Amino acid sequence: MLKAIATIFARATRESSRRDLSLPSPSLARGPHGSGLRAGRGPRRLVVAKFDSAQTTAENRKHWANADGLSPNAAVNPEVRRILRNRARYEVANNSYAKGIVLTLANDTVGTGPRLQMLTDDAEANARIEDAFDQWSRAVDLPGKLRTMRLARAESGEAFALLVSNPGIGSPVSLDLKLIEADQVATPLLRRGRSDEVDGIILDDWGNPAAYRVLKRHPGDGSAFRSPVDDATVFDTFPASSVVHYFRTDRPGQLRGIPDITPALPLFAQLRRYTLATIAAAETAANFAAVIYTDSPANGEADPLEPMDEVELEQRLATVLPGGWKLGQVHAEQPTTTFGEFKREVLNEIARCLNMPFNVAAGNSSGYNYASGRLDHQTYFKSIRVEQHHLQLAVLDRLLRAWLNEAVLVEGLLPQSMRTLTGGAATLPEHAWFWDGVEHVDPAKEASAQATRLANHTTTLAAEFARAGRDWEQELRQRAKEITLMNELGLALATTQTAAPAASAPADPSDSADQVDEETASASHR
Repeated sequence: MLKAIATIFARATRESSRRDLSLPSPSLARGPHGSGLRAGRGPRRLVVAKFDSAQTTAENRKHWANADGLSPNAAVNPEVRRILRNRARYEVANNSYAKGIVLTLANDTVGTGPRLQMLTDDAEANARIEDAFDQWSRAVDLPGKLRTMRLARAESGEAFALLVSNPGIGSPVSLDLKLIEADQVATPLLRRGRSDEVDGIILDDWGNPAAYRVLKRHPGDGSAFRSPVDDATVFDTFPASSVVHYFRTDRPGQLRGIPDITPALPLFAQLRRYTLATIAAAETAANFAAVIYTDSPANGEADPLEPMDEVELEQRLATVLPGGWKLGQVHAEQPTTTFGEFKREVLNEIARCLNMPFNVAAGNSSGYNYASGRLDHQTYFKSIRVEQHHLQLAVLDRLLRAWLNEAVLVEGLLPQSMRTLTGGAATLPEHAWFWDGVEHVDPAKEASAQATRLANHTTTLAAEFARAGRDWEQELRQRAKEITLMNELGLALATTQTAAPAASAPADPSDSADQVDEETASASHR
């Protein structure tokens, strides 16, 4: 009886579900008075839909246990960021792959540093500004500080820099960039809980950073708590115009950053644990020079021996074993055949959160052919261009504005016309930043593609020189000086000959695809 009742109830439930999930016909209209009734039928039924990912079951309950609805700044609260910073710094300091990855990222993003090109109508003023800024950037080691900021963002989540006056830099402009760690920008305990402040960042009425609180001493400094006057709770407040904050905003309204390698931290730990476990297993097997064993049953005929007894063996010694016993060795099972595959897969997953291809992260391209290597690099180079543009907006343009405001006050350093362009101007004068180009694997292919693009007018000299991180005007002037001097000295200028295309197909069918891929990859990166 109970089984029959259950069957009837289940059938009724299914029929009700079918009616609820049935879609209304597009030909049915609402009632004459907008009552929501369909002609000749009952009230309109809503479609009930479900997302599998929104269901909580016994199988996925633990997996989604840490999912929350915290705001962006509550999710990256000071304690969370402190833990992530410490763990990321630990991995970078102790994991060779982690260190190499963040160094490669900083070197590829910044390289030898950006170069300024002014684009105003005054050519003489442009040249004087570019030369003066280049000398100043060398004096303060701007490329080195930019690389440090990129490293700090990868392992600490953010980097801060103070625009200060430093008369000891040996430059007419005393502006300097003083780097400070993220740990020092914090709200002291006694001032926490304010709605207009997010861990050291004071906000205005519109939510923009208005000022920053910077601790006088690093919280991790051993001498921070020795002096009652200058301890770790004493801070300075700097206006936002004097502070450069470099971090990546992952969520709307986020004001502090987390390390770029945060998703990879558990993977770095697993990689090191697996490597150490493999070495330990191999060493354990190698520590046993030989073992004495018997095939006799438990009560078989074999001379009695003490279990786990150790026998010291001499080199090149022939000996006789006790009756019924044999001499054997422990076979080392480590490293397993999957050891290399495991490391490759983990490194590939680690590098993915940085948009870095495996061969760049591992420093090993043995498993790549030419086309696949260049194809993987396209995503990486695009990510590098995005990072460079972010650096231009967040750091370099602000730095250039501050430098121009001080440089125009130095007598004779810049032309008089620049005072009207920079003093109180809402926008910076027209300018561009050049970064290091990417070295081509096959220079002959790149030269041929470049000549073709120039011949059919699909590029310009400015664009081609920009890909190499050089100023086309300076390069052409230098080339003109060289040609003039060569003619003066009677040196013959080598003629340029364009090789005719081969009539037959290439021996390697992938050559044409490689060239197209290579030209695309090279053209997409400066």
